[in-house]
Amino acid sequence: MSDPHLAGALVRLRAAAPDDVAALAAIRAAPEVYRRWGGRDDLAAEVTDDLADPGKQVLAIVFEERVVGAVQWSAEEDPDYRHAGIDIYLDPAVHGRGLGTDTVRTLARHLIDDLGHHRLVIDPAADNHAAIRCYAKAGFRPVGVMRHYERGPDGTWHDGLLMDLLAGELQ
Repeated sequence: MSDPHLAGALVRLRAAAPDDVAALAAIRAAPEVYRRWGGRDDLAAEVTDDLADPGKQVLAIVFEERVVGAVQWSAEEDPDYRHAGIDIYLDPAVHGRGLGTDTVRTLARHLIDDLGHHRLVIDPAADNHAAIRCYAKAGFRPVGVMRHYERGPDGTWHDGLLMDLLAGELQ
């Protein structure tokens, strides 16, 4: 993928770079984020690995000239199943300002309009009501609960909610 610079109503998205690792690792270490994303003891190394992973594209979320999170996407390229999946985390200091919805909407528009995806998926924890509301505002709809979908940092299994958005449903 080329190096996108995408402008939303509130945020700017750009390819995450090595200079962003410290900020992103600090956000991942925030208890509210770590509870959902988990990670190894060395979060900076984990973020670095994410940036180097050829199977995902990681974009820094910039608000008021500061990196406040990351959104990443990956694609299933089999033509019979082609779609893209999105994941996001934001600094808790900026929660509640509409930045998550703007980020998801901005990336979704790019994936649909520029890259030709007809369907997008996102899979928040089933009990992450704030994230579910955020994604619904962008047009994502619940598909179903994936039972014991992911292991949390506490070692227990948690349900996930599969949500999807078809190209014509982007809000």
